[in-house]
Amino acid sequence: MITFNPSFEPLSAQHARALVVFVRQGSPVALDPSLLTLFPSLEAVVTQEHFNGAFGRSIAVPILGEQLRYLVLIGIGAPSAEGVIPMEQYRRALGKAIRMAEQHRWHSIALQVPQADLFGVSEEYIARQTAETAKIAVYAFDKYITDPERKSRVTDITLVINGHDKQAFQEGVTKGRDIAHAVNLARHWIDLPPVALTPAQMVAEARQIAQDNDLKMTVFTEEQINKMGMGGLAAVAAGSDRDCQFIILEYSSGIKSAQTLGFVGKGITFDSGGLSIKPAESMETMKDDMAGSAAVLAAMEVLAKLKPQVNIVGFMPMTENLPSGKATKPGDIITFYNGKTAEVKNTDAEGRLILADALSYAEKHYKLDAIVDLATLTGSCAAALGPHFSGLMTQHEGMAERLTEYAARSGDAVWRLPMPDDYRVAIKSPVADLANIGSSRYKAGAITAGLFLSNFIEKTPWAHLDIAGSAFNVPDISYYRSEGATGVGVRLLVEMAMNWKSL
Repeated sequence: MITFNPSFEPLSAQHARALVVFVRQGSPVALDPSLLTLFPSLEAVVTQEHFNGAFGRSIAVPILGEQLRYLVLIGIGAPSAEGVIPMEQYRRALGKAIRMAEQHRWHSIALQVPQADLFGVSEEYIARQTAETAKIAVYAFDKYITDPERKSRVTDITLVINGHDKQAFQEGVTKGRDIAHAVNLARHWIDLPPVALTPAQMVAEARQIAQDNDLKMTVFTEEQINKMGMGGLAAVAAGSDRDCQFIILEYSSGIKSAQTLGFVGKGITFDSGGLSIKPAESMETMKDDMAGSAAVLAAMEVLAKLKPQVNIVGFMPMTENLPSGKATKPGDIITFYNGKTAEVKNTDAEGRLILADALSYAEKHYKLDAIVDLATLTGSCAAALGPHFSGLMTQHEGMAERLTEYAARSGDAVWRLPMPDDYRVAIKSPVADLANIGSSRYKAGAITAGLFLSNFIEKTPWAHLDIAGSAFNVPDISYYRSEGATGVGVRLLVEMAMNWKSL
């Protein structure tokens, strides 16, 4: 467990093993005079080390006394053209502080929280981002590691907030801790081995969250899914001995005029590719193929605590995609919940099949003002955008504007891809309404996958987020681990629900 202790005492009065100061870039750098009482030669060390507060730079100097401690300076860079330092630079500086603490086995650290006006944000927001990012950075999946030497981590973080508004800061810290808990919960589910996180286990996790947070829950079993005509979900599940499930959670704001948002998450608990089997190396991370559903479920958990003034319905179709004598075959034709048909040309393009049924069901049975789906859908998106951006696809300009804004504030970065109708011809089949993979003549695999999904939305404003590159094994973002889940999407969904504006 990690504890956060806000303190109005100056940094020099703290007794943590490391005292961390975030420094704005300058020549020379501006140092708080109180730091010189801790380390009188600090200015000389800064000059000798050529430390100027540039983003990514850091130095650690020992403070000798009854106990060896360290004063750590971490650069947050210079202001942008808008005159403020980008918040993402602060997040990554925080992550760097945690990584340095782990490396040096500093179990307790004190962070001097910089002033909000450096970033052009409110007191509550800087507090939230500090607590949220620090707790995300501390997360490590070590459930199956037995060597205690490999489990060393920061357990005590003091947030030095002299000069800040106490009430606003406490509110921000509380909110940040709750959001980070949800992000880390999603990461934990994704990091679990596929034998430990099955569709049935995901139902159990959702049921506990529903009970703890007074959410309405509906679960459809495989038998019901087949009877309802959800041919996409049933087809993907056919090769597995484990039954598929369709989980629906509902949060009500209690406000009669409130709008309702739909969150839909892809939930393939393991993806072998089915009969169109993946190479062995490509299967190594396929426990992450339920990252979309993990993000939706975790967001529902924290939003039930934060109580936004909108209603939210989360939809999570869950299954494995495995080969067997019962498995769906290339060439099979399936009928979806909305009556449309698709030729299965490749059983490894399975995520769009289960999302098709979930989207159709969501729109038919709920009056939704907007729908967002999240899915580790295509390698094409990962190839196009790399690991630091999720692909945003929509033909609704209002949705694009809002999601881009929410992404920027939350830290879950997105990049909009085009979604032209020109490419719809790529997913036509000569024997069915659609083909589940696009023609190689058109390439654009991420876009054609998004266009496939658009056939299952009739009128509701909708956006698709392809998180294939950003959900797992993301390098060079210090508050993540270079191996393992990121929990991408949770922060964005929370930001969306808490700040939703009517379209």
